[in-house]
Amino acid sequence: MTSFSTEFVQQMFALDGNVAVVTGGTGVLGGAMAIGLARAGASVAIVGRRKEKADAVVEQIKAFGGTAMAAPGDVMDKTQMEAVRDMVLQQWGKIDILVNAAGGTTPQATVAPDKTIFDMPMDAMSNVVDLNLIGTMIPSQVIGQVMAKQQRGSIINISSMNAQRALTRAVAYSAGKAAVENFTRWLSVELATKFGPQMRVNAIAPGFFVGEQNRSLLLNEDGTLTPRGELMIHHTPLRRFGKAEELIGALVWLCSPSASFVNGTVIMVDGGVNAFSGI
Repeated sequence: MTSFSTEFVQQMFALDGNVAVVTGGTGVLGGAMAIGLARAGASVAIVGRRKEKADAVVEQIKAFGGTAMAAPGDVMDKTQMEAVRDMVLQQWGKIDILVNAAGGTTPQATVAPDKTIFDMPMDAMSNVVDLNLIGTMIPSQVIGQVMAKQQRGSIINISSMNAQRALTRAVAYSAGKAAVENFTRWLSVELATKFGPQMRVNAIAPGFFVGEQNRSLLLNEDGTLTPRGELMIHHTPLRRFGKAEELIGALVWLCSPSASFVNGTVIMVDGGVNAFSGI
């Protein structure tokens, strides 16, 4: 058996010297992932529509000695994403990692208990599918082109266990994330075969996590579970919601040299939801 030194193993998971761009970096999950990348040694650009929220994440990173910058921008606007790209390149000269954490849903794009699919407004459906799919594709085009010129880079898309397991009500979000998974696989082949073996694209599919958008759906004001929250916990073998920081391990691994032969895959971080039949 080959013997590997401690230093070698540590370097396999280190991101020192890497430059990362995190869209949706002002959200609960995106912010945690941005902080995790900075803890692993990367310089991180925080992309979000509101500069003050991006600045707040940057301050958290700088507080422990990390390197970060606010890069305000809307993932649905290619011109704004090009401005983000130029800002990062001017500051750090390269981009090694892109995390597409921007996404989400709206109440209008869900099927309420007293409604059916026949009541779904198509404009709401389109808006959410576009936010998740096109909001992943545009940054992948703009930032991915930089990586293609460098002939190296790691893109991490954020899917959801909804993409593989039907979840009542969340029709638009589920469809959008299913599209993100398909795009992940397609782009992994496109970039590796045309721009070299150091181009990798993968995805992380979180299970049930509490964020800004779904907090009121899962938790009562006193912190107890809503009926829907109870149902989600019941179908999670680990019997709890995920913690934002529990996404960091999979993210750092996928971005690091230790995952150099991992391409076109989706990593479930769901507490066992996808493995559980409910019986």
